[in-house]
Amino acid sequence: MKRSFQMNLFLCGALSGSHTTIQRHLRQATYMQKAICNRWKITSPWCWKLKHLHWFFNHHLKNHLPSTRYYYKLTAQLVLKKLNKNFALPISRHTYNHKIKAQKK
Repeated sequence: MKRSFQMNLFLCGALSGSHTTIQRHLRQATYMQKAICNRWKITSPWCWKLKHLHWFFNHHLKNHLPSTRYYYKLTAQLVLKKLNKNFALPISRHTYNHKIKAQKK
């Protein structure tokens, strides 16, 4: 049996800010980890590739609000900072706000 990956131990050095912000990042990182694990059976973020993050943002979170996607992007940036990887994340707050305005017309 594999031991579960402890996301809070993984991110402890990269987190700063208020207690609420830290708890949000830990909760969101754990959610990202579970979603990617269910899809690709990858338990550790050390094995994540850019395609996993693209899938998470473009397919798993496709029906979420832009603000929610933005906060997940901030959490993903912390994970990437901890991994020392320089991926360009697939979303930006401005891009999705523009799409919402276009849908309202």
